[in-house]
Amino acid sequence: MDGPKSYLGWKVDYTAPVGEPAFAGPDSISWQVFKNPVALAVGGVCAVLLEFADARIRSGVWDHSVFKTDPIGRSKRTGTAAMVGVYGPQAAARRVIQGVTNMHARVKGKTPTGEAYQALDVELLDWVSATASYGFLMGYHRFIRPLSDADQNRFFAEGETVAGLYGVQTKIRSLADFDTMMRKLLPRFEPHPINTEFLDIMRSGRAAPGVPKGLQSSLVNAAVEILPPEVRTKLALGPEYDLSPAGRFAVKTMARIAESVPDTAGPPAQACERLGLPRSFLWKSEAERARLLESARKRPLPQEASA
Repeated sequence: MDGPKSYLGWKVDYTAPVGEPAFAGPDSISWQVFKNPVALAVGGVCAVLLEFADARIRSGVWDHSVFKTDPIGRSKRTGTAAMVGVYGPQAAARRVIQGVTNMHARVKGKTPTGEAYQALDVELLDWVSATASYGFLMGYHRFIRPLSDADQNRFFAEGETVAGLYGVQTKIRSLADFDTMMRKLLPRFEPHPINTEFLDIMRSGRAAPGVPKGLQSSLVNAAVEILPPEVRTKLALGPEYDLSPAGRFAVKTMARIAESVPDTAGPPAQACERLGLPRSFLWKSEAERARLLESARKRPLPQEASA
């Protein structure tokens, strides 16, 4: 359904103000990655597993969110926060990010072993941001379209401003940077029943009721597959989470369809319209996108024409 999307009490209209830029541009790698729901689904589950590997984040999410009782609502809110940072007008993105930060300021407590945590701890903020970037990038790279090292680095660079607004201090600029951060935290990682409970919720289809249960299981297994091998071992996610040949075919088929068939009602398409581009812009060939961008640069936007 078209129209403003609500998050934490704010309305996000991706079609207005006309001409207001996002923190990433329509020629960015980010706009390509985030338009594909398979990359978001696979990458999102992978990111949560990486976060839950650390007891402080695992306890913070499980004890202070409604994921167990409302996985659909929680998933939608997380998706909205990700989308507005990529496609939203900058002013709207700042409002939502500030709202998320205000909410996180109240999240604090102790893990079952008595270790204190607070959501705005810089080490935790840095890791959460890194896991999201890694998950979405690798979901796209492995199941939609391989990206060169240069494009992967561009993707990380495109997210730096938004990461800074969340309070991130150590911004990763490459997979090597991610690996360095991961290895620093790796000794803390551990298996836990909450990880299994989270995966069971995701495999059941409760978080995405419109997706067939079998396909949802394959998406979850795809997310486990893109975990760094050392993390998968630490979390004790064994062969029961291997992606079968049939599951791989299903995930890649779904990804290919999503990559080629425009979703003209969602935030990516609405953001294109806001910047004077066709709603189907992101699904066109690279050459056609370049032509349309050049044409849009020469053409005044409606608000400019009426000035």
